[in-house]
Amino acid sequence: MATAPVLPAKPHLVGRDFLRLADVTAREVLQLVHLAHQMKQRRWASRLDPLAGMTVALIFEKPSTRTRVSFAVAVQQLGGLPLELSSQTLQLSRSETLADTGRVLSRYVDAIVLRTGAQAVLEELADAASVPVVNALSDQYHPCQALADLLTLAEHFGEVAGLPVAYVGDGSNMAAAWLEAAALVGLDLRLATPAGYAPDAALAEWASAAARSQGGRVTLTTDPTAAVAGVRAVYTDVWVSMGQEADAAARRAAFEGFQVTPALMEGAAPDAIFMHCLPAHRGEEVSAAVLDGPRSVVWDQAENRLHTEKALLASLLTPDFSLLECR
Repeated sequence: MATAPVLPAKPHLVGRDFLRLADVTAREVLQLVHLAHQMKQRRWASRLDPLAGMTVALIFEKPSTRTRVSFAVAVQQLGGLPLELSSQTLQLSRSETLADTGRVLSRYVDAIVLRTGAQAVLEELADAASVPVVNALSDQYHPCQALADLLTLAEHFGEVAGLPVAYVGDGSNMAAAWLEAAALVGLDLRLATPAGYAPDAALAEWASAAARSQGGRVTLTTDPTAAVAGVRAVYTDVWVSMGQEADAAARRAAFEGFQVTPALMEGAAPDAIFMHCLPAHRGEEVSAAVLDGPRSVVWDQAENRLHTEKALLASLLTPDFSLLECR
């Protein structure tokens, strides 16, 4: 990772929710990435146990590998207790309200991490809870993945402001997260989706204006080749997300021509990397030659989920986290 910018000791996030990337400022997101890098490189820091005596509830209403495991390990490495729950094992399954659940859990735990469907569910829980609520993925946003992706970009290219990045595929929760990332850090984001699968228009308009104010830009297109031209990173996600299985055939037909192949990667910069949040479907949104090839950094991204989530949790829960100031 190139020399990091001079930043204050820590993000001022104590007690706040993290429901989308736009819940933090441009400066705070850079602080989180910088802190995550320090925690990754200086593993001694985790031995200070900033979450000692704390419990973090992990509630997953959808399947998860990377998010579930990385959060559980992050809490444990920080000295806390990860408490894995599900709506089926809580009284939610017997019609207790989400608000009441949030109020009760707040009396027992120090933070709640939730993977769910609608973003409104997270917002309702956060309104009722008196402890920080973290979005572990919703249908609208995936902010924790975006943090890990920004760390991955910083490791490979140093300064991320102005970096040209192409997102090819569905205007999904990951596309929304990338739009917010572009808005905060000033990426040059080119987002290529098939007609009818673009991200939310209001979000794209806001992100475009915000990115310009940071020296970046947002470009929406239906041409993957144009989007990829000269970029330093090419990103994609699955074409059929959780809950969209009934539309799988129609979506695969609509996304024909949007697979990230070696030929498409040839249009990117010579040092361009390939990124994917995983799980991936080889031969669908990406060819095996790209996913398993030398340009792929998908395993770095997966590992970086752990480090960015440690930085996030420590910053949300530990007022004196200046103990881990970068030196």
